[in-house]
Amino acid sequence: MGVQVVGTGSFVPDNVVTNDDLASLGCDSEWIIQRTGIRERRHAPPEMTTSDMAIAAAERAMKAAGVTAADVDLVILGTFTPDYLLPQTATTVQHRLGLNCPAMDLAAACAGFMYSFITAAQFVANGTSKCALVIGADCNSRALNPSDVKTYPLFGDGAGAVILTQGSPEQGMLAYTLGADGAGTEVLLRRMGGAKTPFDPAKCSTGNPWLLEMDGRPVFKWAVRLLEDTFAQVLEGGGHEREEVKLWILHQANQRIIDAATGGFNIDPARVPVHLDRYGNTSGGSIPIALDEAMTAGQISRGDLLMFCGFGAGLSWGTALVRW
Repeated sequence: MGVQVVGTGSFVPDNVVTNDDLASLGCDSEWIIQRTGIRERRHAPPEMTTSDMAIAAAERAMKAAGVTAADVDLVILGTFTPDYLLPQTATTVQHRLGLNCPAMDLAAACAGFMYSFITAAQFVANGTSKCALVIGADCNSRALNPSDVKTYPLFGDGAGAVILTQGSPEQGMLAYTLGADGAGTEVLLRRMGGAKTPFDPAKCSTGNPWLLEMDGRPVFKWAVRLLEDTFAQVLEGGGHEREEVKLWILHQANQRIIDAATGGFNIDPARVPVHLDRYGNTSGGSIPIALDEAMTAGQISRGDLLMFCGFGAGLSWGTALVRW
């Protein structure tokens, strides 16, 4: 508690890729809409990187918060698509923004923003940070296999950011949960590029082992169960009821996942902001983008209860009930 968001910002590339644009790859437009709810997504041009998108979102969040580079004393970037394997992309963001502070990446795939947000909140709550910049950004189009017609259409590129500072005792996370289940490693992963399987040109002659692989069916079933379970846990931990939550800011993975989980938990669809029809699954960017759009639309006021939930590879998740 005692933590508040004072500014939000987001960024998506200008390049719109519609379902029809993917027809040449063998993707069926109607199948994509029916199975995912996605109609289009944004792809970064070749010269744009994850850090570029992160910086654009961060600049907008800083402007909204009215803070300068001299105010920011911590940067945490949630991403699984860094500019380089080494060094961390957060240092590029820090340098280009003119900041003088620690900067670290936090890799938790589509749960990356929630892991970063909750981690940064600890620094602010205990007084070791007075102004934290938290970013979720992913350039998914660089990590996807165009020949995988069931996975390639699901993802888009984008970034979102928030500025966290100390707030009143009533503000902050009333309850949260972070979790992981490594038994699900094989259902969503990139096999090549790490210490276990370094890049080897000889092994790249067939297939693309450095690109993302996903077994969608078990991920779908797991995500629906997870959302309902963590909603119940966090509401109970925070001492509130479902009806008291103003908005449910959820990871935008698939419209069917959102519909199944919110329907099973009897959540009013009008309280669940959705942008995946326009942007696809932006991974670490999806929650802060949804939050920024809700703020811009005037849907959030001080004192509102908000539920955040991110989930993805690992398998990992983070859910928080926040008093705005």
